[in-house]
Amino acid sequence: MSAAVGGLEAYGLRLWRRGKVRDTYELGDRLLMVATDRISAFDCVLPTLVPDKGRVLTAMSRFWFERTQAVVPNHLVADDPLGLPAGARGAVRGRAMWVRRADRIDVECVVRRRLAGSGWAEVRDHGTLAGEPVPRGLGEGDELPFPRFTPAVKRDSGHDENISRAQLRDAVGAEVAEQLERVSLACFAAALPVVAAAGFALVDTKFEFGWIDGRLACIDECLTPDSSRFWDTSRGAAPAAGAGFDKQLVRDYLLRLDWDRTPPAPPLPPELVARVRHRYLEACRRITGIDVSPTSSSP
Repeated sequence: MSAAVGGLEAYGLRLWRRGKVRDTYELGDRLLMVATDRISAFDCVLPTLVPDKGRVLTAMSRFWFERTQAVVPNHLVADDPLGLPAGARGAVRGRAMWVRRADRIDVECVVRRRLAGSGWAEVRDHGTLAGEPVPRGLGEGDELPFPRFTPAVKRDSGHDENISRAQLRDAVGAEVAEQLERVSLACFAAALPVVAAAGFALVDTKFEFGWIDGRLACIDECLTPDSSRFWDTSRGAAPAAGAGFDKQLVRDYLLRLDWDRTPPAPPLPPELVARVRHRYLEACRRITGIDVSPTSSSP
């Protein structure tokens, strides 16, 4: 089990942006994106770290960026560990990506195949998904007739806001909206057979995009347990929310507490941390074939 990385300023690197999970540092015309072991839920960063989580996010993002680059370019560039101070090289091993700067489009491009989370809440309460009707009789966890693109406005602070495709067109223009929908659905379609072969249902996921040299590019992360819901199907049973190998375990725990979803967030108990860590590692191993922590154990 590896120790979490708290920051690289001590090595002389200049922080460019600190997100909920990732810290990004300036390297001249490139950036160094480091996935820490922080975990967030309901837009709050929790005080508890999940060891090896950042390595999982990095390994899976690299795996999917490579496999979706025929659909849409991404922000990855060649690694240059020798360009870092010697002490920092070990600290970021397995959890860093060298990336190009991008002009981020402030939209979460969500694709849903099954009803879960805020998508299910909208169907339950209004009978619509992203403001559009869905077939009657669908329940939580049910599969949609086809994957649906359901965008959200990205907020650096506060909750992301689900919007309709019409609202997206008003916000970014019809041409860009069509492009975001097309590449999001295509990336999702490329992932489905790989995830299914690993014994998971890809319930939903979100992509982020930006402009690099005038071209649309996938940025941040791609098809990780932080940005996706993976439900276990390996035992032959119909997938269900309790079989999630993703961050929903943490959300479900927090929902059972008397917490108003405002900072400070409560800590996670050690047994839940161990369970979350195991499921992240297992999702990475089964989907990508990569074991980022050979000493990991099953709780």
